[in-house]
Amino acid sequence: MANVFCPSLLRKWGKTGLFLWIQCLAVSVAFADPIDLTIFVDRSARPISPNLIGVFFEDLNYAADGGLYAELVQNRSFEYSPTEQPDWHPLKFWDLQKRGNGDGSVVVANMRPIHKNNPHYILLTVRTPGQGVGIANSGFGGIPLAAGERYKASFWAYQAFMGQMWGPGDNSKPMPVTLRLETRSGELLAETSMQIQGRRWTPYNATLVSPRAVSDAKLVLLAHEMGGVCLDMISLFPERTFRNRQNGLRADLAQAIADIKPKFIRFPGGCLVHGQGIHQYYDWKDSIGPVEQRRSFRNLWGYSQKVGLGYFELFQFCEDSGAIPIPVVSAGVCCQHAGSSPGRGKEGLPLEEMPAYIQDILDLIEWANGPVTSKWGSMRAAGGHPDPFELKYIGVGNEDAITPIFKERFRMIYEALKKEHPEITVIGTVGPFAAGEDYENGWAFAKALQLPMVDEHYYVNPQWFWDNLARYDSYPRKSTTVYVGEYAAHDRGRRNTLRSALAEAAGLTGLERNGDVVVFASYAPLLARRGHTQWTPDMIYFDSVNVYFTANYYVQQLFGQNGGDRCLETELAAGDSKKLAASSVVDSGSGDLIVKIVNGADTPANITIRLAGLSPDAPMKAVKTVLSGPDADAVNEDAKEPVIKPIQSTELVKSVFTYEAPANSLTVYRINR
Repeated sequence: MANVFCPSLLRKWGKTGLFLWIQCLAVSVAFADPIDLTIFVDRSARPISPNLIGVFFEDLNYAADGGLYAELVQNRSFEYSPTEQPDWHPLKFWDLQKRGNGDGSVVVANMRPIHKNNPHYILLTVRTPGQGVGIANSGFGGIPLAAGERYKASFWAYQAFMGQMWGPGDNSKPMPVTLRLETRSGELLAETSMQIQGRRWTPYNATLVSPRAVSDAKLVLLAHEMGGVCLDMISLFPERTFRNRQNGLRADLAQAIADIKPKFIRFPGGCLVHGQGIHQYYDWKDSIGPVEQRRSFRNLWGYSQKVGLGYFELFQFCEDSGAIPIPVVSAGVCCQHAGSSPGRGKEGLPLEEMPAYIQDILDLIEWANGPVTSKWGSMRAAGGHPDPFELKYIGVGNEDAITPIFKERFRMIYEALKKEHPEITVIGTVGPFAAGEDYENGWAFAKALQLPMVDEHYYVNPQWFWDNLARYDSYPRKSTTVYVGEYAAHDRGRRNTLRSALAEAAGLTGLERNGDVVVFASYAPLLARRGHTQWTPDMIYFDSVNVYFTANYYVQQLFGQNGGDRCLETELAAGDSKKLAASSVVDSGSGDLIVKIVNGADTPANITIRLAGLSPDAPMKAVKTVLSGPDADAVNEDAKEPVIKPIQSTELVKSVFTYEAPANSLTVYRINR
């Protein structure tokens, strides 16, 4: 079909007619030559990793405290410090309360802490009781309460000795206190009373129920007699956490992650595992055991990490989500940007400290997998999990510059793990980029050590994914495999556009086709709290009440829910289109054939899908899911009802059928043969 435009057409048809002509021309071009997508069902399917899609959790953008961790009180243990933020201090986010002519004071103390890892607490002194003297906390920008939901309030306390310097007070009598949930303006929502008595740290617990939904409540603790009490670990948790776990996770956020059907969860971070200096690395031992005995610290991203969400809770989240745990530890070096020589400079742990550090990693394996009769296995059991966590993978290092300092320490760790735990797969690192010096040196080092797997990272523009659909086609088989541990398409202004999501989807078809080489892949970062976002783009955004899903999230979800364990030979005759990608897999568990088609063009694509080897006349039930939007620049703004979301339908297909792939779309066919 030929179409010729000349200025006379504008005079003849006018602007409206010309517009319609242009639209017809676009349609004729899109449909003139149907695109063939042939899937060879009759040929041997190649085994691939059934665990390709997972998630990577790092406490960045307030992803843990104020995020996935369900604690509603901020700075519950009075450990905030100016080393984290210039205006932070142990009483940050706490307000002294003097009700009804009451008078008193609050000071920070450290003489008799609950535990050495939790050194600060407060002394609340009541000089004139009035209607109560105490403290209030509004959480992370207001405590959200749901109508009729139960909330568990708790704190640790003991009666302070009130000598002459502190004023009068009778320590022989208990101190009556009330715990209250109030609106921001002070309206009472729920209240309970209890009495503090004794000179030993004692936990106190209560349950509060709000009669109505409030997005910005506060927790108030008031004392009602002259005297003093020492307080620490003041906490408020929703009773309904993910899987109803104690010290658990925020239910809606954790469910959003679980809905991806992640096959693995990597934690506790990327750069976060290094910390700010050579002795500031994330120490897993500080994150297990009773929460009042865990050591909080300033994390790499500039705020306090309370590690209430620690290794125990993260391993448990893996189990609750049906995901493989992949903890990552430092390779005995700091981040190349945090050492004494920024850039490619590397500072390593002194070699005399390496045996103790390596033992810490061996202890981690014993804690995760050891019997309850072992030292660290017994500590896991004491936390409530007598059965092993079945740890099989450990990442060593993250985006490291491949320097002699790194190589020496990595080799020491790897050789110790290979000797003591040959059943554990060690995942190495090849730097922060998809190419370049560290990538080349990292791969050479991995091959020299015969590492089983390495971790590749790339944050790139959307076009890079389209240009690199065949990246892993040429990687050697039966050699070192790949974990794409961090990746994302960074569109203009680092926005979560549909364009970026579809570029990632196209990239995932390439990973799926090469699932014998690429074993794992995880988008990064995972979570970001609105108003506390330090890195963009992210997969899931949230505030105190709402969860906002990006198009990038839905891509991960569609691939996660529609993975397979065998890859079928697939031929896509895309013609001149440079924005079409496809992959096809079989899920052996269900027997379903799953076809994924990405159309990144601004025009529809008319595709003839041929399932070679299947009966030509037998109809098959297919669930079709389409993710598309108004245009490539579309984003899901802060709205509960996103602009871009998957639309699912059911239809019957035969071994040859046609499909009009919408412009800017990801389509998944799940065909029950």
